[in-house]
Amino acid sequence: MRRILIPMTRQERSGRTEEPQPLPLAATSSGQGKPRRATSDELLGQAGELIIVHGEREYRLRRTANGKLILTA
Repeated sequence: MRRILIPMTRQERSGRTEEPQPLPLAATSSGQGKPRRATSDELLGQAGELIIVHGEREYRLRRTANGKLILTA
């Protein structure tokens, strides 16, 4: 099972104790071998940042001040 974790806002952090829920992607594969598609806004949200868990590592995808995307480990 793949999970995409969404960084929480300060408000969510203060009252939220449960595990972050997977992000529903706007479109899914049609079974024809096409990859799923999502906009960066859908993935990054207002925080402009997304934590991707791959195996035992976490990667951070974020939007820069110039509007570009950067992925760091």
